[in-house]
Amino acid sequence: MSKKRGLSGEEKRTRMMEIFFETKDVFQLKDLEKLAPKEKGITAMSVKEVLQSLVDDGMVDCERIGTSNYYWAFPSKALHARKRKLEALNSQLSEGSQKHADLQKSIEKARVGRQETEERAMLAKELSSFQDQRKKLKAEVEKYRECDPQVVEEIHNIFAIKSWAKRKYGFEETKIDKNFGIPEDFDYVD
Repeated sequence: MSKKRGLSGEEKRTRMMEIFFETKDVFQLKDLEKLAPKEKGITAMSVKEVLQSLVDDGMVDCERIGTSNYYWAFPSKALHARKRKLEALNSQLSEGSQKHADLQKSIEKARVGRQETEERAMLAKELSSFQDQRKKLKAEVEKYRECDPQVVEEIHNIFAIKSWAKRKYGFEETKIDKNFGIPEDFDYVD
């Protein structure tokens, strides 16, 4: 006792196209709604949806004449559509193959002079050593930053401005620090 499964959307589309190709005729929707269930097993309720999807994909032509829509599709049109699609795909394949070849050439070109040699390994090790040394020196310079004459001058200026603002306007030191983003641990340099 097996349940009969319904047709998939693609099966319905294929069978609908068979109606057009076998008859080489022009139909109205009502004609197809009668013919498709009898001939191809497509339920009458899904005929309109399947037909519209074929029209949207350019596989079936539709023309409104008066108050009626007429639908048709001839094998020659499908053949031409497939040929155009095949040409487009072949063109894409050709472009892709050319791009692949160009990239392979670029890779080969980039590899020239980059072979792993003893000299290259030694230079890479030396570069790494210099980079480490540079980091250490930067850290050392940062330690003595507060002794930089320019930094010392800026600190003197900040304290002079704070002192002036306290005398002139009577501001509290904590409010000045807060409003101008001066850290709490900011010390005067002698």
